[in-house]
Order: sequence, then structure tokens, then C-alpha cells
Amino acid sequence: MASSEIEVVTVGNEQKTSEGNTDQEVDIIDVFSASAYGDFFKLRKFVENDGLSVSQPDGNGYFPLQWAALNNFADIAQYIIEHGGNVNAKDNTKLTALHWAAVRASIAAADVLMQNRASVEADDINGYRAVHVAAQYGQTTFLNHIIAKYHADFNVPDNDGRSPLHWAACRGYADTIRLLLFRDAFQGKQDKEGCTPLHWAALRGNVEACSVLVHAGTKEELMVKDKAGNTPLELASDKGHLQITIFLSNARSALSKRGKDRLCSGKRGEVGYAPVLFSAIVANVILFITSVLFAPNLTKVTAFVALWGWGGISLAVGSLFMFVRCSSKDPGYVKTGKATPCISSEDPLLNINLNDSSIWAGNWSQLCPTCKIIRPVRSKHCPTCKRCVEQFDHHCPWISNCVGKRNKRDFFVFLCMGFMTALTGGIVALQRIWTSVPLLQTGETWIRPVLLNNPGIIAFLVMDASILIASATLLSFQSIQIARNITTNELANDIRYGYLCGPDGRFRNPYNHGWWKNCSDFLIHGYTNDDEVAWPSLQQVTR
Repeated sequence: MASSEIEVVTVGNEQKTSEGNTDQEVDIIDVFSASAYGDFFKLRKFVENDGLSVSQPDGNGYFPLQWAALNNFADIAQYIIEHGGNVNAKDNTKLTALHWAAVRASIAAADVLMQNRASVEADDINGYRAVHVAAQYGQTTFLNHIIAKYHADFNVPDNDGRSPLHWAACRGYADTIRLLLFRDAFQGKQDKEGCTPLHWAALRGNVEACSVLVHAGTKEELMVKDKAGNTPLELASDKGHLQITIFLSNARSALSKRGKDRLCSGKRGEVGYAPVLFSAIVANVILFITSVLFAPNLTKVTAFVALWGWGGISLAVGSLFMFVRCSSKDPGYVKTGKATPCISSEDPLLNINLNDSSIWAGNWSQLCPTCKIIRPVRSKHCPTCKRCVEQFDHHCPWISNCVGKRNKRDFFVFLCMGFMTALTGGIVALQRIWTSVPLLQTGETWIRPVLLNNPGIIAFLVMDASILIASATLLSFQSIQIARNITTNELANDIRYGYLCGPDGRFRNPYNHGWWKNCSDFLIHGYTNDDEVAWPSLQQVTR
């Protein structure tokens, strides 16, 4: 795939930066260098005193307006236009100043160009428009700006039939993909080679790009073949991208079982394994009563054992109640009314309240291409539930529900009660076996007689041990995360979220207020307040 040759970043022998500074002192000798480095005083001198033209290109065919646009010098651009600069002038490859502005997301300069009737649909010799260039360089903010404010066509193909979505998928810019899908970009479009955006993401090994495309897509995109007869899965496999191969294989298998637009990783679908777990708990309670407390071949139950036994049964009943509660409760679904759909006449991405961190934190990962909403910063779309969940922790197939802001405390209590139930039941069962040993045949170990005379108690211990280990493990992880005020999803995908990255580039959680406040807020309210941050990082753009 050919790349756009746009980023001309030198003037003479000096390297230029977007702020107009240089690595070392340079001589501003003409209108081109003055425009490139933002020297307004010398530019005016060249034009007004020396009579130099700003409408003619330099020896390489580049115009002063292109240099000003590249470095986002809006005042320089306005001055050049007022003094004869052609806003739609093209260089040797037919690039305009707007193309150059797209390379470095020069929004202020682009506004000046557009206000002076620059063509947002101008294309170069490759058919690249400003939307293509922005997608090639991952300039999501710039792309959104020219789409929202100037109605740029985001589905337009270049000369090779590739749309901006193709380019974003090829380069692995997941945020740009989210923006385009949020705006209903056509995901099934094939280029001249028969490749869809998903083909390019799989070919280049872009895991997150594949994930976004698959979760927002349908079975058709997974099954499309290019002109060589390859599906995205086959391309990923041929290139040795193991992680993508496994992901696409699972996605295709799930969609085949569940039908169009029903992606789910659980083998039992939306029902999950909740009935299995519920039945296992009930069965274990019955075993406990019949084979531990009232087994005829064990010693008579004392008042102390009975107290602990019925205490364990009470905990089991409480566990079942909390199980049903956290399984059926709304985990914190983000209501679609919180954000205006993209089809609204008033563009939701053009009128964002940037001061309201509960709505927008500068992270394009907040866009949900499926729900078409701007979700809170710690939310995530669950492909199983097909909804966005606030403070998404994980989707638990064992409760057939997500764990999020509204039911995480219930889930934690369920784990606590489950652990206490299993621990109490195990202790009572072992005590009953121990006290019954003298009544068993002498000279033998206790295991064989118990297996022969009361196999139910062994079955109970096996199930109880499984529940105990599972609940203790989950409870430990959840306790640590609550104390740190971080979710399972954030820990697993911290590199995707810019708000988890400190100024030094290392992991840092802005919501961690110390274990005491984190735990107290969670236990009192059931969740922590996302508006309260320990350090101001939320305006950083997601990497």
C-alpha cells in the first residue's frame, strides 16, 4: 500500500517544529522561511517593503500558505490569503494547504482556509483528500473537526478505492476507527484489491483495530474475501499474527452460532453459566444437610455443630440471594439519552462540554460505535450485553451479567458470603468426619471407610473446595482492586487508556485516593465518584 508523501518538514538545512521554533538559529531569508517559522514581522517586510509575492511556489513547488498551514500559523495564513495567496493552490503532487494542515492537525489554520473558501474535497494525484491524510496520520481531532464543521465526506474513496476507514485500519489508529464508525462509516467497502478495513487491520497485525472493527461489525465483514480469495482470518494466519488469528476465529465461531450482529464470547450465549452455578450451590446445600448434618452413620450432632451448620446454611441462602441480585441488577448501563445520536441535526462531537469530565475527557475511546453515544471515561461496551457499562469491571459468565458501577458491591458481597459459606461448610464437614473416626473400623485409615459408608460427604468436600478456592481467588483480586480504585478492565488494558498514563509515561491511576477513602466510598456508596480525580490527567489524549 503506497503511503502519502506529504510531510515536507525542512527548510534549507534546518528542522522545523510545529511551534515555529528550530533546533538552532536560522536565517529567515524569504517568504517561505518566514511562513514556515511564523516570523510575521519579516513576512510583512518581505511583502510590503520588498514587494515579494506570496502567491508563487518555491523551487520545490511548495507555497508559503502550505508552510503556514502545516505549522498551524493561522495569522500568517490569513495574511498570505489577504495578500494574494491562493487558498486552493496545489503543489507538484496536487496537495493543497488543507492537506498540509491535516498532517499535523492544524485546526486553527484549517479554519482560516475554510473560511476563505478552501475546498474540503480537493484531492491530490493519488485521490487523497484531507480526510484521507488525517486518517493516514491518525489525526482524529482534525478529522472530526472537518467532518463536523465543514461536512467533509468520510466515505469517499481514493484512487485505489480506499476510504479513510481503510487507512485508519491499515495504520492501526483505533481512535480514528472509533470516530469513523461512530459516524456510520461504511465498514464493508472493498478497495481495488477487494480488501475491507478489517482485511488491512488483520494484514498489518493491528489487534485493537481488529477488535473495534469486529465488535462494531457483522458476520459479513468476517467472511468477505479479497480478490485473492482470502478472508481477514486467513490473512492474519498467513502473516503469523497469532493473537489476531485466535480472536477472529473465536469471533467468527461465535457469530456463526448466534447469528448476525450477536457477538458473544460465552458458549452458552446470553444465558451464560448462571444456571449452572445456581444449581451447584443448591446441590451443595442439599448435600451438606443430608450427608454432613443428618448422615445416619456419623456421630450425633451437638448443639455447637448444629449452630455452625445452620449458620452455614443461612450464609448459603444469603449467597443465593446476592447471586440473584447481582445477576439481575442493572450493572450501570449508560443511557442513550446521555449523548445525542450522531444523526441529530446538532453534531454531538462539535458541541461537547470540554469542562464536564463526566461527559468528555479528551479520550476518543469514549465513543461507542455500536451504541452511538459518548460514554463516561471509565465505561466500556460489553459485546455480550450489547450495552455500554459505567465503571466496567468485567463480564462474568457465571452470573450472566456485567460487573459495573451499580452492581459491583453486590458482586463483592456475593463473593464474601460465598467464601464464608464454603469455609464454614468445609470446617463442619471435617469436624464431623474427625469425630466419627472412633466409630469406624479400627486399624484402617478414615478415607476408605468414609468413602464406603458416606460418599456424599466426600462429594460435598470436593464441590466445597472448588467453590472455596474460586471465591477466595476472586475475592482477593476484587479487594485489591477496590483498595486501588481500579477495574479489572483497566488493569488488563491500561496501555489503551491515556488517563492511566502519568506525565512521565508510567502507569498512574488518577482515581486512587488512598486505600481508606477508596474502600470507604465503595462500601458506603457502592461505587466511587469519577468526577473526583487525585491528579489532573484526564485531558490527555488516549494513546
